[in-house]
Amino acid sequence: MPNLTLEDIARQAGVSRSTVSRVVNNHPHTSEAVRTRVMAVINETGYQPNVAARSLASQRTQTIGLVLPHAVSSFFTDPYFPRLLKGISEACNQRDYVLALFLITSKDDEKNIISKVSNRSFLDGVLVQSGHHGDQQIIGRLVDARIPQVVLGRPYRADNVSFVNVDNVRGAYTAVSHLIRLGRRRIATITGPLESTAGSDRKEGYLMALHERGARINTNLVFEGDFTEQGGYYAMQTLLHENPDAVFAASDVMAIGAIRAIKENGKRIPEDIAIVGFDDIHSSTITDLALTTIRQPVFETGVRAVEVLIDLVKNGIGFPQHIILDTKLMVRSSCGSNS
Repeated sequence: MPNLTLEDIARQAGVSRSTVSRVVNNHPHTSEAVRTRVMAVINETGYQPNVAARSLASQRTQTIGLVLPHAVSSFFTDPYFPRLLKGISEACNQRDYVLALFLITSKDDEKNIISKVSNRSFLDGVLVQSGHHGDQQIIGRLVDARIPQVVLGRPYRADNVSFVNVDNVRGAYTAVSHLIRLGRRRIATITGPLESTAGSDRKEGYLMALHERGARINTNLVFEGDFTEQGGYYAMQTLLHENPDAVFAASDVMAIGAIRAIKENGKRIPEDIAIVGFDDIHSSTITDLALTTIRQPVFETGVRAVEVLIDLVKNGIGFPQHIILDTKLMVRSSCGSNS
């Protein structure tokens, strides 16, 4: 039955057109009996609501944007992003939202994308993968334009914007505390970029664990990395000169690079150097060395961000929502303990 209209469905279900509209749009003030009768006709006829008409009526586009300001170089290589994108995409699909992806590769891109995502006729709301100082321009423009937005990661200025983040400080603290309990005394760290909140927060957790247990903080055992495997490899080559007996790498990707450098130097893992990562990416358990790591809920981060954003779209921006998700220590053989 081609080109069915709301009137056709209403006539077959024996209800008014407005009742069908309320059912299609999930209006709460509709009896279950009527909803069941209308949905039976919709399912039987294969009726598809006119999405464009629904969007026009609600003044919404049913589209949200995902902006990746600093992730282009690692988007296709870092296992973090496919998992995050999977969570975001599934949450959008379940809620009948379309996801538009924006990768910023230049200053010109940034200007054009800011202009696009600041337009409510184009997008209902925006997710911004952030955590760098440079991202504040995009976030600030969206705040000024009163565009619903949720930041993925802790922004440097968080008082006026909603965000979903993992507890990076507590996760790093847990990792280093575990190494201390195992009797490791010269614990090095390969941080993430310290211009990022994730990098600085994980360094803070490292320092906190050492401080609370009275361990001496040796700045020579702290090396700033860049969340890449090659960065982890280079950092570990330098740290080996300081004879560490353990390393906390602020990402699993960097930990994999560090493992390569340790093995090339003839050191044994975990006998000579224990190592703990952060993320719990898939390759943590499929390499020849099972990596002890901090599991962060990347998929759930994407899902929760979409949930918060849609709430802001439907109910207004209001007060910022700050959601911090827990992490979990996954103990494997790279630290010298299985418990």
